[in-house]
Amino acid sequence: MKVLVSTAYLPPVEYISLFSGTDQILIESEENYLKQSYRNRCYILSAHGPQILTVPVFLGSLHKTHIKDIRIDYSKRWQQVHLGALTASYNASPYFQFYFSEFEKIISAKNNFLIDLNTKLTEAILKMLRMKIEVAFTAEYQAEGSAENDYRYKISPKKESSYTCKKYLQVFDSGEGFVNRLSIVDLIFNTGPEAASYL
Repeated sequence: MKVLVSTAYLPPVEYISLFSGTDQILIESEENYLKQSYRNRCYILSAHGPQILTVPVFLGSLHKTHIKDIRIDYSKRWQQVHLGALTASYNASPYFQFYFSEFEKIISAKNNFLIDLNTKLTEAILKMLRMKIEVAFTAEYQAEGSAENDYRYKISPKKESSYTCKKYLQVFDSGEGFVNRLSIVDLIFNTGPEAASYL
């Protein structure tokens, strides 16, 4: 079985949960870039509640730009900001020291294209979760809903979701109980080798 998904930066737990029982992830590379989506942002849990981390990108002036052609803007200090935020949020988590260096290595490297950065992170996450799944890319764009297991536009920070992650102990207590819809890094840093069992 394979699932069709958009590219995503340190994707939410819900996104990774789609991969359970699949043989192949097909990442959409031909769609036009969508702003304010998980394609270049994620949510982590800080001491002050959920925090957005956004990878700044260059956009083609008024032309629609394919996601595979979206370049990362390195004039902003986003790498230091993201790594600092991850450290501040998860340094006290049980498994931070086991996994952080891999995220740091990938985020610190200079990937020109957003899709390359996201794919390297997704492959590292799959390895951490011990999920042996082939990662491939679409060769042409298919209309929404025309492919089987099409989740490209179903998971969005702007859409309500019925998905609920099995609760685990989070570093920061928001005062409102368990915080859902966070990046997979929250689950990995807090539960380590058990992370896959929460998907």
